Amino acid sequence: LDIYKGEVLSLVGESGSGKSTIGKSIIGLEKVTEGKVLYKGEEISLNKIKRKSSYRKDVQMIFQDSMSSLNPKKRVLDIIAEPLRNFERLTPEEEKRKVIELLEIVGMTEDTAYKYPFEFSGGQRQRVAICRALVTNPKLIVADEPTGNLDTSNKEKIIHLFKELKKEGKTIICVTHDEKMAKSADRI
Repeated sequence: LDIYKGEVLSLVGESGSGKSTIGKSIIGLEKVTEGKVLYKGEEISLNKIKRKSSYRKDVQMIFQDSMSSLNPKKRVLDIIAEPLRNFERLTPEEEKRKVIELLEIVGMTEDTAYKYPFEFSGGQRQRVAICRALVTNPKLIVADEPTGNLDTSNKEKIIHLFKELKKEGKTIICVTHDEKMAKSADRI
């Protein structure tokens, strides 16, 4: 399957058909057992991903289960800022400003930054996970059921956000069962 720069591709299929496995293979959490993952014409393997920090910065994932993907012992500010700390040299004030800006984009307030994941609903945690994936300004985002825990209003916000990211040239693979989310993509 090919994904083109600046495209939103919805990956739809039955439960257990391998949609999430494809996403995890792209980011290096699953070993590729058949076929290849190519990024910018270069084959990507687990070893290359571990050694190549630019790939880890350029390719981010929004996980389906936000509760298990967010560290329960860290505040939201630290959860979102962690990738920044790995790839950029920002002052604490610059980090905080970037985190708050992202939280506001997904409809959350500044005070959110000082809370812990268990203090939020599933939908709010999912929005925190989206912020964490966006914080490094990735070129490719693998979104595994990004609207799965959201109410209708927040689903609309995420669909709008993905459209804005597309305008910025981001490439998004969206694993989804949500018909509206799937239909908002360039291809299914």
